[in-house]
Amino acid sequence: MTVEVLPKDSHNLELVANVHPPDWRPPTPPPRYNLVVIGAGTAGLVTAAGAAGLGARVALIERHLLGGDCLNVGCVPSKCVIRSSRMAAELRGASALGVRVPGAAEVDFGAVMERMRTVRARLSHHDSALRFRGLGVDVFLGEGRFVDRDTVVVDGTPLRFKKAVIATGARAHHPDIPGLSESGFLTNESVFELVDRPRHLAVIGGGPIGCELAQAFRRLGSDVTLLHTGRHILNREDADAAEIVQRAFVDEGIRLVLGARVARVERGAGGKVLHAETPGGPVNVTVDEILVGAGRVPNVEGLGLEAVRVGYDDRHGVKVNDYLQTTNPRIYAAGDVCMAAKFTHAADFAARTVIQNALFLGRKRLSALTIPWCTYTDPEIAHVGLSGGQAEERGLSVDTLVRPLSEVDRAVVDNEEQGFVKVHLRKGTDKIVGATIVARHAGEMIGELTLAISASIGVGRLASVIHPYPTQAEGIRQVGDMYNRTRLTPTVKRLFAAWLRWTR
Repeated sequence: MTVEVLPKDSHNLELVANVHPPDWRPPTPPPRYNLVVIGAGTAGLVTAAGAAGLGARVALIERHLLGGDCLNVGCVPSKCVIRSSRMAAELRGASALGVRVPGAAEVDFGAVMERMRTVRARLSHHDSALRFRGLGVDVFLGEGRFVDRDTVVVDGTPLRFKKAVIATGARAHHPDIPGLSESGFLTNESVFELVDRPRHLAVIGGGPIGCELAQAFRRLGSDVTLLHTGRHILNREDADAAEIVQRAFVDEGIRLVLGARVARVERGAGGKVLHAETPGGPVNVTVDEILVGAGRVPNVEGLGLEAVRVGYDDRHGVKVNDYLQTTNPRIYAAGDVCMAAKFTHAADFAARTVIQNALFLGRKRLSALTIPWCTYTDPEIAHVGLSGGQAEERGLSVDTLVRPLSEVDRAVVDNEEQGFVKVHLRKGTDKIVGATIVARHAGEMIGELTLAISASIGVGRLASVIHPYPTQAEGIRQVGDMYNRTRLTPTVKRLFAAWLRWTR
């Protein structure tokens, strides 16, 4: 099967040569594999490499591009574009720091996208078919389908297995909006093919993908209108955190149409016209391009799951238990095809769980993982554990401590005061049950609180962790100080004062 990535330049030719080489020759399969993995995104790659490293005979099947969404149409290209857009924003805001930039900061959109393609091609070597063959993995490029209890067929070649793993990932959801398909639209799977900047871009969906790309394209020079069904963007996030990002969007000139239902799309003389219904009445938006960021759906079609009695549904994907075992005990699943947490790092650690459980009769639980996430807007929102609302839904009483970045010296120095460190504690204790950070580099900061939850380290002990001064991460230590001050009750203070008087 021939695979092309547009534009067909030297960078994308290098990408394809690595992750779906046109001249790839499949190996001759052995009588039986210890593990057959369908899908070579993060979950599939980690499973295959880890199992092969332990001495298992492993087959890895991929119909499109090794590396999956993360390398090809997700984390890597989006963060490249976001980095360029941040630089443009920094230059425009340099005067606030006393730096004068001669003239207006100009964005070369074509150069931004070419840099993205260059970086993606460079990183694709890590996920290449050749590298995985060197790791001892038999790589098959083609459609994999279960045909009986212990056999997957890839383009006519049968691969027999003792255990199998489904890691086929997910794809962008295409909403059923009349006229949308006929008018044409982009998703995260096609937006990185652009070489010319859209003059006016509409983004449907105010979740992480929609918000990250809406802000990036606005900073790169597009007029952006974001249409979202919710009353505020980023519904999954802490409402206080989402409000900060929403204010930033408005300040940067992103037009927000909230509570919106796009009724239809049509082509007009001036471009593509979106007709939306909102609480304030109908809204019409005319744009050059439409980007749909309205969630993801699992890739479960065409796998022959019925032949091996693996349960699934089109919305939630393959059904698994807490050990990532499907309804067929010999077949496991990992990553976006079966998990609510559709993140690269979640797929990575789910794959490690699968290796242990599938090959070593392990009983490692998915629910035992502490999985943080980050939305890469500016400022970023990073979260781990329970939100305040989730704790309340579970009947868990919490104490909440908040340290505004306006009270963290480094954030003030950096002119990045819009944000906070928020920690939820089991009421009456210093046990951390969840945390949210809003900061320029919140994703780099959340790891400390993730470790604290994973290792059952109370927030009071974080107060004794020495942080370099000045850093924004010092806000985490300051939350620890806040907790320790709550322990100085009037009674404790009186006893302490009495002790001091007695020891004079």
